[in-house]
Amino acid sequence: MLHSELLAQIPLFDTLSHEDTEALAKRLTERRVKAGDKVFDKGDKGSSMYIVLSGAAQIFLPGKEDGDDRVILKDVRTGEYFGELSLFDDKPRSASVAASTDTVLLELTREEFAEHLGRSKTAAMAILAEMAERLRETNALLSQRAARDVVKEIEDNLTWGQRLADRVAELNGSWAFILFLLGLTVVWVILNSVVHIQFDDYPYQFFNLALAILVALQGPLIVMSQNRQTLKDRAQAETDFRVNLKNEVGIEGLQRELGAFRAETLKRLDVLERYGRHDRIRQEMPSKK
Repeated sequence: MLHSELLAQIPLFDTLSHEDTEALAKRLTERRVKAGDKVFDKGDKGSSMYIVLSGAAQIFLPGKEDGDDRVILKDVRTGEYFGELSLFDDKPRSASVAASTDTVLLELTREEFAEHLGRSKTAAMAILAEMAERLRETNALLSQRAARDVVKEIEDNLTWGQRLADRVAELNGSWAFILFLLGLTVVWVILNSVVHIQFDDYPYQFFNLALAILVALQGPLIVMSQNRQTLKDRAQAETDFRVNLKNEVGIEGLQRELGAFRAETLKRLDVLERYGRHDRIRQEMPSKK
């Protein structure tokens, strides 16, 4: 696959023109990494992003000590990328990356990226538009009410067939259903063998047929209910993520405000202390005279 084609698949660059993609692809540098070697460590100063041309790499959080197990975050393979935020800032890397196999990476440095944006206004505007779109999506996500009863919303929109499937699944997992089947079997046997009504003689073929039809219908209904429960769990997990994200952003905002309040308080205390010192000096000067 051509380098320009790999760039065009990355969301950050997919709005660039073909000419900009080709020009930016010429600025990519191949970097070969042997299996097990690290691309960079957590805490290293970031200055470039990488695209996997061939092979595979693993993004992980290292243990606090050398003997601790690493926490694997993601496996990146051909066509995938990592470290793109380093094109915009020089903050330390938030995770470590090591090659899983012999890997060829395409490296784009911040200097090369900035130089190309300086020469191409269309590329700069396209990148700014993409970043603005991401910021707008983030603002929309944070402005929404995060806490929602998604399970109730799903249940309120169920069709009668879906409600029937949930009811069947709930009934099948209860003692009431078990006792009903046992009671029906006993009554059926008594009517045909003791009372001799004999509408279904032994070996009770009609009864076996009814049970077989019941089992055949139960299976799909239970699977339908289980799939819907999986959907509810996924929606609940997504809501929990939104709540946690919004709480985290709120806590960070409170920390910034507390930091500013603390700095302002210390500044005012310092001013008051200086005023108090000056007042003591004024009061002491007449007494000395």
